[in-house]
Amino acid sequence: MFNRFNNPFLSLVLAVTLGIFIAATARAQKVVAVNDSVEQHMFNFGEIEWLKDPKNSLSFKEISSTGFQKHFQTNLSSTPQTKDLKSTYWFKIRIRHNSLADKRFLLEFFDQTIDHVTAYLPRRDGSYQVKEFGDTFDFEHRELHHKNFELYIRNDNNETQAYYFKFKSSQIADVIIVLRTVDWFISYALDEYFYFGIFYGMILVFSFYNLIMFIAMRQRQYLYYVLYNLSVGFFEMSTDGIAYQYLWSSATHWNQIAYAFALYATSVFALLFTRELLFVKSKAPRLNQLILYIIGIRTLLFLYGLLIDRALLTYKFVEFIPLAVAFYTGIYIYKKGYKPARFFVLGYSFLFAGFTLKLLIMLGLTWLNFGVASYYSLSICFVLEMVFLSFAIGDKVRILKHKKDKVQRQMIRQMAENVKLKDTLNLQLEVKVEERTKEVFHKSLIIEAKNAELQEANDLLKQQAEEISRMNVLLEQDNQELQVNVEKVTRDRVMSADVDFEEFSKIYPDKDSCNLFLSDLKWKDGYHCRKCKNTHYYNGHIPYSRRCSKCGYEESVTTYTVFHNTRIPINKAFYMIFLIYSTKGKISSHKLAEILNIRQSTCWTYGSKIKLLMEERKTILKKTNKNGWSKLVLE
Repeated sequence: MFNRFNNPFLSLVLAVTLGIFIAATARAQKVVAVNDSVEQHMFNFGEIEWLKDPKNSLSFKEISSTGFQKHFQTNLSSTPQTKDLKSTYWFKIRIRHNSLADKRFLLEFFDQTIDHVTAYLPRRDGSYQVKEFGDTFDFEHRELHHKNFELYIRNDNNETQAYYFKFKSSQIADVIIVLRTVDWFISYALDEYFYFGIFYGMILVFSFYNLIMFIAMRQRQYLYYVLYNLSVGFFEMSTDGIAYQYLWSSATHWNQIAYAFALYATSVFALLFTRELLFVKSKAPRLNQLILYIIGIRTLLFLYGLLIDRALLTYKFVEFIPLAVAFYTGIYIYKKGYKPARFFVLGYSFLFAGFTLKLLIMLGLTWLNFGVASYYSLSICFVLEMVFLSFAIGDKVRILKHKKDKVQRQMIRQMAENVKLKDTLNLQLEVKVEERTKEVFHKSLIIEAKNAELQEANDLLKQQAEEISRMNVLLEQDNQELQVNVEKVTRDRVMSADVDFEEFSKIYPDKDSCNLFLSDLKWKDGYHCRKCKNTHYYNGHIPYSRRCSKCGYEESVTTYTVFHNTRIPINKAFYMIFLIYSTKGKISSHKLAEILNIRQSTCWTYGSKIKLLMEERKTILKKTNKNGWSKLVLE
């Protein structure tokens, strides 16, 4: 019996047969067995076979035929992808059923952005049940109301059966297929939604807090940060299926473009937030121009993709460019010594790492795909970035407060020095007055000595003395008029010269003096009721207001003036108008804020209004010699 194996021909046949068997075994698709002890199993590498249909013409009958099985290719990566968006992809998995298993099993597809999947599920008799799902179907169409796609499998035999899935999507889809027990799925889904609640709750909490800060402080960095956080949340909800489940479960067309709106908003508001937080405009003008160019180019790309070529919207990683620019800007500003940038750089480091990981996986470095950790890596990085950006905002506020306190201390020291200087000048003045008094006293003694010599002329001068007395009376009256004129000259100087706030306040020290000036200016030509044109009035309930004696309409002194409803103290508002007028509008809002101790944003807003009035009334202002700034008061 052993002699027949010594035949060379039989040995050759045996070797060839054995080689064919080994090759077939090596190529054979790996089978996944149903087992109660294995709660879940993710299909990867050789457990998935795929076939691309460039012409979109193959039918299931052709695909499932015995002769066609050789066309399927074994998956060489952990997660296959549908990279050719114009082609249809077919995927096949093999499951060994176990009818003795006590638990019920299902298949779950992780990628929620797949447009259309046709599943061919084998039955016990060898036929196939067809089910369709994807984000082009209403959410109510799903077998299970969950953000992912799930299919129950029939585990009613002990055979190894093939499952086929036909994929067609306008975006690159990750074919992540997981076999799970229903019990494990319920537990996992509850935990997943719990963590989603924490994630989106953090976004809402951070956004609400910064919205309150924006309302309180009126600084645009808070508003941009709120819009950036909401854009990130909107993008995450659009890609993980939460938005489809809870926001637009029937608007399937939104699934194709919602993520594009979110990505665009995320990039734009991230760059705007970077400009505002890091003072890029003043600290790095060239980077500021670059950021504005990128915002413009990104806007054009978005509109082109939305209105002309929707395929352009699928290139999600174009956002890597705005992210890299923001990251580099933070590093540059930090190197220039701006401390709040350190938290900004740290936050963007995590986000940059998350984007880079996703980009490398997309480019084919599948060994970086760690499963669930890699899938949710970008969301985790978003949370870390959100925390550190909040630290950066807080650090900026702390530094600004420190600078403000330092400036206030310097102002107090300067005021103390001014008081000392004033006291010194007063002492010097007193010494000079004393010297002058002594000199006058000495001269008076000389005059008294001569009085004896002039005694004879007293009779002649008696009449002149009476005349001098009358002249003294007139001089006293002139002196009083002179004092009034001095006050008037001082007032005119305030109205037309460059004086400081202290000197300005001598004329308008408080609200009453300002209201008195407004009253005289407003009704210098007489009172006329704006309702009934009556010319008689009574004093109103508010100081300096006037109430019509006919219709009872009461008009306050600030109504129909630029001071109406202003939150700035009126004497400071007077001085602000005077400064803007006297400098012909060239004084900056920062200088006004420093002089008046008012927020720069308030000075900018009110100053812009005054400059606009100056522009509108420039013809009138050219004809005024003094008190020109008062022409800006009345509306």
